[in-house]
Amino acid sequence: MLTGAPKAVVACESPHPDGPRLLADIGGTNARFALEFRPGKIDDIRVYPCSDYPCIAAAIQKFLKDSKIIRVSHAAIAIANPVDGDQVQMTNRNWSFSIEATRCALGFDTLLVVNDFTALAMALPCLFDAQRRQIGGGVRRQNSIIGLVGPGTGLGVSGLIPANDRWIALSSEGGHATFSPQDEREDQVLHYARKKWRHVSFERICAGPGLALIYSALAAYDQRSPGLQLEPADVVRRAQASEPFALEAVECFCAVLGTFTGNIAVTLGALGGIYIGGGVISHLGELFSTSPFRTRFQEKGRSKTYLSNIPTFVITAQYPAFLGVSAILAEQLWHRASGESAVFGRIWQPRDVLTPADSM
Repeated sequence: MLTGAPKAVVACESPHPDGPRLLADIGGTNARFALEFRPGKIDDIRVYPCSDYPCIAAAIQKFLKDSKIIRVSHAAIAIANPVDGDQVQMTNRNWSFSIEATRCALGFDTLLVVNDFTALAMALPCLFDAQRRQIGGGVRRQNSIIGLVGPGTGLGVSGLIPANDRWIALSSEGGHATFSPQDEREDQVLHYARKKWRHVSFERICAGPGLALIYSALAAYDQRSPGLQLEPADVVRRAQASEPFALEAVECFCAVLGTFTGNIAVTLGALGGIYIGGGVISHLGELFSTSPFRTRFQEKGRSKTYLSNIPTFVITAQYPAFLGVSAILAEQLWHRASGESAVFGRIWQPRDVLTPADSM
């Protein structure tokens, strides 16, 4: 768990005295970098394909070179992966690295690595109305738990718990929960997926690659274009061109995501609303707004009324994870400067020595 930075720290508008901070949002497909010169002032955003670099350090070095920055003291990375200790092995990218070794190699005083959806969750309280779009009904309840899901290369999950003047962010790998079909069409998708994997998680079906899998599964069972292999972006383009088969695949995808999101809502008791991030939904655009997502979200039998009161929002801010990872880094540095025990120190007390490369 992670608590948000004190408001006094976040509200400070002076430039960082030790220079710009490097912020990063690393997904399975793209690595996004930015420089924060003062709280809330995030500039020089650049995006690099992960496949162009052999390791995370190489991508960071490329960004620093392109930005013409000679020295960065503090950096924070949100990464699409569980972070448990010093060694990180990405699930959806063949990058493996030691946080401490990477910090030393890059010459940083601090290198903080957190789960990307923990970082995105910490950004939710900072969003304006213009940076989110409501899907369906429901009204947010103030000072209540907030849920977060996000289909991208993987399926991210997190949540926020209110605690006095702070928020506590949850680290989760909920996307790996076992997929549960709700109709005959989804039974067909599950049967098809089981030929590939012994365990079929929701991430296999309603993360980005799931669009292509659903398309192939429905084609195989309906004997339409059997064996046709498409990329997820191809399925989206065909659906936007009103190809019936692609539209059916998108409809199925959104329905499954609705079921999964409803599961998260009832599990967390997310009366503060559920937010949907990740790159897939932004590409679907209006196809998502008119999809069965919200109907399926509410279809929980006796809990239908409960869920109908919980609003669902699509995050429309372009780089929201930077806001969250900035808040996390600010808290860590504030605790270090004040001499108080930071949340990271409490989590890693069993370790003999807590190095500047703290992880979560």
